[in-house]
Amino acid sequence: MIRPAVAELRRRGTPYAGLLYAGLALTAGGIRVVEFNARFGDPETQVVLDRLATPLGGLLRAAADGGLAGAGPLRWAPGAAVTVVLAAEGYPGTPVTGDDIEGIEDSQRTAGAYVLHAGTAVSAAGNLVSGGGRVLDVVGTGADLAQARAAAYRAIAKIRMRGGWYRRDIAERAAAAASAGP
Repeated sequence: MIRPAVAELRRRGTPYAGLLYAGLALTAGGIRVVEFNARFGDPETQVVLDRLATPLGGLLRAAADGGLAGAGPLRWAPGAAVTVVLAAEGYPGTPVTGDDIEGIEDSQRTAGAYVLHAGTAVSAAGNLVSGGGRVLDVVGTGADLAQARAAAYRAIAKIRMRGGWYRRDIAERAAAAASAGP
């Protein structure tokens, strides 16, 4: 899916060197490209990076220097990761900002979970507040999708923010299918 886009850039005389992340959708007609990103900020990227065991810095350096082909195969950590986004009231439209965020410390103590800041800010009073639509990303990890999902939801449930909301179905179908077996 990425190769045709990169080949076209090369054909136009604008070869791409760097990170190119493809957002893909599996449809009845096969895999389709939804978007390309040249950044790591999306929740779907965060779970991939969580499982990457190959040092990222070396890969980025090799990409910048044109030596990525010699970097060898990627190594992956076993298990699974699931990211659940805490969104601000009004997201994805016009998000409300400035709402106090509490409970992150409790959330961080949840086994198998950690919090990434996405749209946070610090108020004049020194409090952590919402500063954008996607406020926090809570990543749960585990031996399988069901465990990773459970860790993410245990952790995000400890975070409080007026108007904050999150989807409750992230990885639900995939975890159920994996648990059902072949």
